[in-house]
Amino acid sequence: MINPSLPCPCGRSVKDKPLSYNQCCEPFHLGVIAPDPESLMRSRYSAFVLKLHKYLIATHHPDYLDGLSVEMLDEENHTSWLGLSVNRSSSAQDAGMVEFHAWYQGSNGLNAIHEISDFVKQDGRWWYTQGEQLVPKYPKRNAPCVCQSGKKFKQCCLK
Repeated sequence: MINPSLPCPCGRSVKDKPLSYNQCCEPFHLGVIAPDPESLMRSRYSAFVLKLHKYLIATHHPDYLDGLSVEMLDEENHTSWLGLSVNRSSSAQDAGMVEFHAWYQGSNGLNAIHEISDFVKQDGRWWYTQGEQLVPKYPKRNAPCVCQSGKKFKQCCLK
């Protein structure tokens, strides 16, 4: 688990000050309903980082699970998540989308999931449904690192 006073894995900040886990995603992991698609997506990313697989299943619309289970997620524990960047998000009354990059270190080195995720709102609750996978856009060498270390990309995760 994570110390609740540490910065949230999702990287959300207010006025350039990172929110702590207990100010950000922890309430959703404990049962508070996410108010919008971006908050749900960020809480799902944090759940991947923290291996809260029951939360991932509980926030994935049942009609779109396609056999995905907690047990399947438990078997996929080889990913080291590095950071999340939200490109854009929008929501209407009962549908929303979030485009993001989720950076991770895998057996083949640095990689990213670049996805446009779809969400629906039913009975006052947002659900993840599905996502369109896109080709990841890697940062330039002198850009800030994807892991939010404060270093340049070339001096950190690009190595």
